[in-house]
Amino acid sequence: MTVRTCAAVAAILVSAGCGASPTTEQKPLPPVNMKAASLKDGFTTMDRLAETAKQEGALTVVALSRDWVNYGEIIDTFSEKYGIKVTELEPRASSAREVQSAAQLKPDVFDLTLDVAVANAAKFAPYKVQGWQDLPDHVKDAKGAWYAAYGGYMSIGYDPRAVAAPASFADLAKPGYTVALAGDPLKAASAFNGVIAASMLAGTPQPARGVDLFAKLKQAGRLTDPAKANVVVDWDHLNAARAAEDPEAWKVTIPRDAPLGGYYVQAINKDATHPAAARLWQEFLFSDEGQNLLQKGYARPARGEAMLMRGTLDTEQAAKLPVAPGPPLLLTIPQADAAKSYLKREWAHSMR
Repeated sequence: MTVRTCAAVAAILVSAGCGASPTTEQKPLPPVNMKAASLKDGFTTMDRLAETAKQEGALTVVALSRDWVNYGEIIDTFSEKYGIKVTELEPRASSAREVQSAAQLKPDVFDLTLDVAVANAAKFAPYKVQGWQDLPDHVKDAKGAWYAAYGGYMSIGYDPRAVAAPASFADLAKPGYTVALAGDPLKAASAFNGVIAASMLAGTPQPARGVDLFAKLKQAGRLTDPAKANVVVDWDHLNAARAAEDPEAWKVTIPRDAPLGGYYVQAINKDATHPAAARLWQEFLFSDEGQNLLQKGYARPARGEAMLMRGTLDTEQAAKLPVAPGPPLLLTIPQADAAKSYLKREWAHSMR
């Protein structure tokens, strides 16, 4: 081999040169920075992050119901994979309750509606996961305080044995439909979005329309509890999970004229007791594995489009999601605030 050839291959095969084999010295890794805003700056590698988190040995989560977007399997998989005990507090808490109780419950991470996350961004520790670039810009904070992990559409779940498939929310006013919301729209995000989905007109929320529809159902004696209803207005992942259990008894539709969508976002508590485990949890949720596990719970993973392009999305499970009529319509923060104000003024006396 000539000297010139030897020099060329040395750039590719560091340990296999001509003559004596050179030795390379590994530079010592920088100290761990628990509060760094990225994996590279704080831990250098995933192995090092996982090792540090395992030394902490624990993670505290709040408001992660095990039957919500497959969180039960997600928590168990994370715990087993990394040897970290996960303490689950108040699984049915609302997003507002998560933030309000943080000083008492001391959660390491949050799962929140977008509006609550935006309003409380100062309470979160900025951290950009490795899949940051795959996340749509409009569902992540530029500094990394919060970022969407999954989303869905507001849908109509119905019993096909009792009623015909509704083509729109307006159809629910027709005789035969007994309808339920997923809770109190003044307290539960799912129920609030159900009212707003029913209010949509030409892509714009008209809260009065939504309140009027449910007031008429109430007056007709056809607004009831989910257990008694033949129609439930709720996020599509919940209606889809019910349909998967008994396809003959439950089906799901997303009205073409009101494809209202919403995202749930993740954030790290600025005062997290287990800061490394909190960051490892986020890396896991936003990994291909974590995103596919969310999709297994019929949620729509925030990195889904990028994963599809790379061939890492579980397309078999994706095909099981309810058919969406188009891109989701997302409420702006001003729209959401205006709608909440209207419901606070009008909902209670409209339901009398």
